[in-house]
Amino acid sequence: MPGEASIVFSTAAANEYAVMRHQKNIIDSHTDIIAEEVPIAMVYNGISHVVMLATPQDLEDFALGFSLTEGILDKPSDLYGVEIGLKPQGIELQLEIASSCFQRLKEQRRNMTGRTGCGLCGSESLEQALKIPTLKLANASTNKVSSKIISIAFANIHEQQKLQILTGATHASAWINLQAEVELIREDVGRHNALDKLLGAMAMAKPQRSGFVLTTSRASYEMVQKTASAGINMLVAISAPTGLAIRMAEQCNLTLVGFARENSFVVYSHPENII
Repeated sequence: MPGEASIVFSTAAANEYAVMRHQKNIIDSHTDIIAEEVPIAMVYNGISHVVMLATPQDLEDFALGFSLTEGILDKPSDLYGVEIGLKPQGIELQLEIASSCFQRLKEQRRNMTGRTGCGLCGSESLEQALKIPTLKLANASTNKVSSKIISIAFANIHEQQKLQILTGATHASAWINLQAEVELIREDVGRHNALDKLLGAMAMAKPQRSGFVLTTSRASYEMVQKTASAGINMLVAISAPTGLAIRMAEQCNLTLVGFARENSFVVYSHPENII
């Protein structure tokens, strides 16, 4: 409409902004580095499906991870290609996917999980909202993790959160192997997005499958759901879980850990996987 205001978006993950800092009755001008969030549209075979706000980096990982954890794709090879297009209102990710997946997507319409803070927006019924994933990991029952590794990983992840160090505004999800090494890490202003990016990167890089996901956020039910749908049997969160997350973790045989610190953590489900 004529005269309608528009907001300019940035394709950088972070930018510098002039700010006024108030401290002890002193006001100074400073430059802060601020994390960006951009409307990102997922477009499947030419049909726009969903728009989310996310940090504009690792977008190919985001496209693949989101498509897998939402059940749009059955396997990474169902995604034939991703084209990133810049639009006046944001970024379009044009995904070319297998025809069988696209047909199913059209039939499911708005059967979405966990793309917003409430985790249920976009689901058309209660039956669609809470899907219990089945672990795909072949050796899930033998994937044991030492308690020492969880403590070491907590210390290791902070120095690798490059965007968080710059901005103080992003979540991270990381894949930790049994040597307590951070094999892969992805960051985003949204905790779900960071996890989707990580799972997308893992689907392509195929790191060793013995380990766990460490997230710097709380453990909501959709974080459990996405982790389990990727065939991973342990999620470690720096903050608290929700009750629904605990019950879902119990049902899908996932070990859920919260309040991870350098020398302590709390196990909420399936403690048998922690040595």
